[in-house]
This record gives sequence, C-alpha cells and structure tokens, in this order.
Amino acid sequence: MIWVSNRFMPREKGLKEAMLYEKAAKPPGAVKCSLCAHYCTIPKEKLGFCSVRCNKGGKLYSLSYGKQTGLEMDPVEKKPFFHFKPGTQCLSFGTPGCNLRCLGCLNWFLSQSPREAKNAMDAFDFEETPPKRIAELAVKYKADGVAYTYSEPTIFFEYARDTILATRKIAPEKYHVFVTNGYFSNECFQTIRKEKLLDALRIDLKFFNDKKYRKFTGASLEPVLESIKRVHASPMHLEVICLVIPTLSDDAGEIREMCKWLAGVDREIPLHFLRFFPYYKAADLPATPEETLLKAKAIAEEEGLNYVYVGNTGIPGAENTYCPKCKALLVERYGMSVLRNSFQLTGKPECPSCGRKINIVI
Repeated sequence: MIWVSNRFMPREKGLKEAMLYEKAAKPPGAVKCSLCAHYCTIPKEKLGFCSVRCNKGGKLYSLSYGKQTGLEMDPVEKKPFFHFKPGTQCLSFGTPGCNLRCLGCLNWFLSQSPREAKNAMDAFDFEETPPKRIAELAVKYKADGVAYTYSEPTIFFEYARDTILATRKIAPEKYHVFVTNGYFSNECFQTIRKEKLLDALRIDLKFFNDKKYRKFTGASLEPVLESIKRVHASPMHLEVICLVIPTLSDDAGEIREMCKWLAGVDREIPLHFLRFFPYYKAADLPATPEETLLKAKAIAEEEGLNYVYVGNTGIPGAENTYCPKCKALLVERYGMSVLRNSFQLTGKPECPSCGRKINIVI
C-alpha cells in the first residue's frame, strides 16, 4: 500500500524513531513500514494509513510515543479477558490513532482523531507520559498488570514495548496484555514473541467475510486469521471477540462458518459475542437484539467451542464459565465483576468437580 496523506506538519519535538521499517526502492526517500499488515510505503514528509507514523527525512517516526490517554484502573474482565487472571485489576491506557477505520468504533474520538484533524499533529498536542511513569503508577495503584487498550496497541508499539521493559525493571511480576484488532504484521508478532513482551492478547474477529471487512474497517480478513493462528501457536494466552452488528455480522451462516474455523484452530479458545450499540458512522444501525446473540452462542457451541460468552447485556449467566465436561459453575460473573472463582480455592487450572483441565491462566 502506498499512502500519501498530506495532513501532517513535521516537527522535532515528540517524535520517536520507529521500529520495523526499511528504505523503500521507490519513490526516492520513501520507507516501507512493516509494523502492521497494511505494509505502507510512505513517501517523505507523509503519513502512513494509521496517521500515526510519519516519514521525516527518510526516517520513520512514531507520533504517538508517550502520548497516553485514558489512564484507568480496570478489571481484566472489561477487556474482555475471562480466562486470564480472573478478578484482577490492570492499569489501562491507549494513544490517539488506529490502523483500522471501523465505521462503528466506540472510541472513534480517540482512534480516528489523527486522521480527522486538519493537521495530524494536533491530536498529539498534550503532555507526554514517559514509560517509566506508567510503570511507577502501576506499582503505586497496585495494579496486577498493564493493558494496552482503548485504541490499537500495534500503532503505539514502541511506547508499549518501552513501558513493558520499564515495568519489568521495577515490578517484573506484573502481566502485560494487548487488546488488539489483530492487524499486526508477522514481523511485529515475532518481536513480541522473541522478547516475551506479552502474556495475553485479545483479538477482534470483526467479520468472517473479506468484502465486509474491507468496507467496514479499511482492512482485510486474512491477516487477522493469521494473527489468531500465530498467537494460538505461541505460549501467550488468546481470547477472541466478535461484535455482532445487525445486518452486517449477524448472518447465521457466516457466524457458523467463523465458529467452525475457530474450532478448527482450537475448541478451547474462549469466544466472546458482544452486543453492538450504534456509534460514529454506524449510528443508523440498531443495537443487537439479545436473541441474536444467544443464537450466535448456540451456533458456536454446536460447532464445538467450549467457552462461549455473550457480553454487553444483562442476560443472566451469559458471562459465567462452566466446565465443558460436567457443566459445573467455575467462575460466576455479573458484568465486569467476579462473584465466585473456584480456581482461587484450588490454585489449579482444572475443574474441582471432575478434574478436567480448563484453558485458563490463574
């Protein structure tokens, strides 16, 4: 992809040289970014598709380094992670920008702000928070871990990486998780794996139809499927979500096809169906009916997935974890609160009733 956005006035302050790029063969002075699956070729003094990485003088820089927003303490269930450290709290933050352009983005005011600003730099015109400071705050507020979330962590990878390394120096026991759209490159993933940066990733699988993926997000399906397979094959914990959007991703046939594919990767992967609410450029669509979500859950279970959840609703029991073998209640949840956690008593990732091994990190 060649991207030639002009909405950028370069400046020295606030720029951090990027990782994962190389000189491009043409045009002169261009660079090729290999951070995400867009693989943008970026001419001099231009921005990539994400509007966050810029070519200044033949070098690629990140505009989002140190520009955290939304620093909050969240339950890990909010991400949502249901099979990773249930009941724990994580310090969460994001930065402006995203490598997708989802029409119904909940956090569009953050994710799309560099793209929609007259000058992309305006979206980053606020005080920086160094990685060391985030590490110190994680310790101060007794967070169990750090979540890179709210916007897409791939596009602030250098900032996230330095935050992880800074946290390891003063609090190596804390975990680190990405809440991601899965549109990162293999080069990015191999760096994460080689340096053992992350403990878990939650990946969006927005559609199981490439045409819809391109129309709704500006991206494509196959790189996300590859990311799911790569993470599953790694030591890192994986969970997948699907936002069920009326008229777009609620087709029973496509849901079945997606679930069949995911079960083919591993039936133990937790899958979350989330209720859509109208936002941003998809504000004309209705909220997802609860019966549609329950039907999706039933389809997933018919296809053999062992841990299927329904979120953003008040449906009783829809977010509980049950043993796939004996159906014993293992983790009881209400919203983002854990009411009961059987694993706290046993300390083992197995059902206390029948002994079946459960895909959970405790």
